[in-house]
Amino acid sequence: MIQINMNLVYTIINLVVLYLLLRHFLIRPVTQIMEKRKQMVEEGFKNAQDMQDQAARMKQEYEEALNGAKQESLRIVDSARRSAKAEYDRIVGEAGDKAGSIIESAKETVRVEREKTMKELQSQIAGLAVASAAKIMSGKGDGQTDSSLYDQFLKETAGETGEGSENED
Repeated sequence: MIQINMNLVYTIINLVVLYLLLRHFLIRPVTQIMEKRKQMVEEGFKNAQDMQDQAARMKQEYEEALNGAKQESLRIVDSARRSAKAEYDRIVGEAGDKAGSIIESAKETVRVEREKTMKELQSQIAGLAVASAAKIMSGKGDGQTDSSLYDQFLKETAGETGEGSENED
């Protein structure tokens, strides 16, 4: 059978003691270090996941804020366009009104000047007619002299009135 000698017993005791020492001084600390590292890695993954979730929320908030800002800028631009269009229409309307009043004023001025000129011409014609009549009355009364005075009168009146330009618009 098997023979048990003391060397074998010592070897078994040595192995058990070595196992207990290794377990106490090596395996337990290494296991604890590995456990701590495992917890650190899990915490890192958890923190990374939390950060990723937070980043996704912030991205969503920024996108919503950006869309809101875009909508606000479009509203402001549209409002500015409407305001500019209204101002443009007002300025064009005022310019049209001013132009109309200037044209009416110019027409009135031309009419007044025309009437004034016509009155001046009528008074000059009347003066020339009186002067011609006085010359005819003081003259001899022969037909040729009367005819020459009449021709002279026509020449003077035609020269004074602008060669018969009594056209009215």
